[in-house]
Amino acid sequence: MLKFGGTSVADAGAFERVATIVRMHGGPRPVVVVSALAGMTDALLASVTTAAQADVGRARQSVEGQLDRHREVARRLLAREEAASFDATVARARREIVELLERLPTEWEAQAALRDEVASHGERLAASLLAATLAAAGLPTRAVDARRCIVTDEAHGQATPLAPDTERRTRAELLPLLDGGLVPVLGGYIAAARRGRTTTLGRGGSDYTAALVGAALRAGEIQIWTDVSGVLTADPRVVPRARPIPRLSYAEAAELAYFGARVLHPKTIQPAMEQRIPVRICNSRAPEDRGTVVTAEPDVQPETVKAIAHKTGVTVLQITSTGMLGAYGFLRALFEVFDRYRTVVDVVTTSEVSVSLTLEDVRSLPQILGELRPLGDVSVEPERAIVCVVGEGLRTTPGIAARIFTTVRDINVSLISQGASRVNLTFVIAEDRVRDAVRRLHEAFFEREPAPVGAAVEPGG
Repeated sequence: MLKFGGTSVADAGAFERVATIVRMHGGPRPVVVVSALAGMTDALLASVTTAAQADVGRARQSVEGQLDRHREVARRLLAREEAASFDATVARARREIVELLERLPTEWEAQAALRDEVASHGERLAASLLAATLAAAGLPTRAVDARRCIVTDEAHGQATPLAPDTERRTRAELLPLLDGGLVPVLGGYIAAARRGRTTTLGRGGSDYTAALVGAALRAGEIQIWTDVSGVLTADPRVVPRARPIPRLSYAEAAELAYFGARVLHPKTIQPAMEQRIPVRICNSRAPEDRGTVVTAEPDVQPETVKAIAHKTGVTVLQITSTGMLGAYGFLRALFEVFDRYRTVVDVVTTSEVSVSLTLEDVRSLPQILGELRPLGDVSVEPERAIVCVVGEGLRTTPGIAARIFTTVRDINVSLISQGASRVNLTFVIAEDRVRDAVRRLHEAFFEREPAPVGAAVEPGG
């Protein structure tokens, strides 16, 4: 099972590298999932926004350049007849996109459904183009519409897969192709509800598609091909000396993905974990690099810390109420508010009379605050950042917390969470201090001679 991100299919040279990787690393029965070409999904979604402002002409123009990129790749890599056939596919996609933009509804729910339909063309074109490229390179392929495999609810823009239906349809669609010696090529990110309406899995959802398909087929390995050589010890845009991590557990990878590591979609790990399928993150520009392998078995290093992730754009809410003392049902009432507005809470800490929590999505914050205030006094702290220190054995290794907070002792920490997970220690600071904090922590744990932090921990604690 191989998944290629948008930067791995950015131009003709990238498509040629993908063909080589599938041949060399795909194994005996490869299945390929591909994202839209880099920039394509952004252009498609922007066209919907522009059309909503009653400017369909400009909306169409914003997509034309992206469609021309597909045709240019086809001209460079395909024989004349195949390139002409793909030109017809692009022309059909152009007509469908324009028709959708011209009948853009005004109500939000219907508009969200149309956004998914427009956005789906990025992955559908990428799958068709990659299948043709692989065929031209001598690999027998079949482009498969992922909407025939991935079944979801109807939450457009962020749909949730329905596991039994997805497994049944994926196996029915792909196993006959594999048994016939073909390489199925699917677009990631896109899916369909039970009644057939196009849905999407959220930005970055192609990883999730690969994990769902790999789990359904009981793949031997799920390979995520991207533009870096694995999961790194920190964000390289903040820490230039960040380095690849050879091995992670499912729990470590899930925490890193959720708290800001951009190599993996946060939901990727779950389907793989349920079937105990290794996930390997590889670099399509350096395919011989080892990358990072994610497995079920924990790998506790003597220094314990594996990586430092961070997430900006966070808002902290603190709800204080003496009604919490000796009362039951308070937390249920509190979290029912967030449930009603479909707003995810990242980090939570509680005391006798207060609850502090963090939000990334604040679109419904005014309404949420209106419902929280009858429960107690509410304070809001915007422009915060989450720092997450990850590693198996954190909870059982003495001295780690002391070393972390000594390193950032002059930076105010407004919230700390440890214990909910055995593999992370999470804290919240002001957003304008996060780059400094991450750099210091990386230097302390990865760039200096390690200081003793307690006895080594055997795997499994």
